[in-house]
Amino acid sequence: MKLLDNPMRQLLAIILVAGLSSPTLAFDLDSDEPITVSADSARLDDGKGIATYTGAVELVQGKTRLTAERVVLYRSAKGLNRIEANGSPARYQQPVASGEGETDAKARNITWSASDKQLTFEREAVIEQNGNIFRGDIIHYDTEQRVVTAAGSEDTGAGPGRVEMVIQPRGSSNSTK
Repeated sequence: MKLLDNPMRQLLAIILVAGLSSPTLAFDLDSDEPITVSADSARLDDGKGIATYTGAVELVQGKTRLTAERVVLYRSAKGLNRIEANGSPARYQQPVASGEGETDAKARNITWSASDKQLTFEREAVIEQNGNIFRGDIIHYDTEQRVVTAAGSEDTGAGPGRVEMVIQPRGSSNSTK
C-alpha cells in the first residue's frame, strides 16, 4: 500500500514534508560551508573516488550532522555524490526548515544520494521532529519532489512490522521544541 493512499497517511506526509521540505535537507553541495569529517581511521582510494571512515565517524556541515560507526563517501568528477552510513544506530540531525526545532533521524543504515536526490533510512528507522515521531523499517525521502514513503518490515512474529506515527496536538508543548 502506498503512503498516500488514505487521509491519515496524507496528513503524515504533510507533517513530515513541512519540516523536511528544505531543499538543503541532507548535505548541501552548493553551500559555501565545507563538510568536515572526523573518525578514528580513514582509507582513501583516490582512483575509485571512495573514502571509508570508521570508528565514531562524524560528518558536519553547518548545523547538519551525521554520526555513525562507519561512513563511506563516493565522489565522481562532479564531486561528492553519495554517502552511506552504518551504525547501531547511525544518526542524522538537521534544523527544520522553519528554524524552530530539529529533525533527528536514526537508523542502522542511512544513505544520501545526490543524483537521486534521496535520503533513505533503513532498519529500525525513526524520524523525530518537534515531538512528532515516524517509525518504519525503510523510510525514503525524495528531497526534490518532497515525497516521503515508508514500509514496515515483514511480520516475523516478533512484532507487527508496521509503519507507526505519533502526531502531537497543535497546542502541545512538544510541538514547539
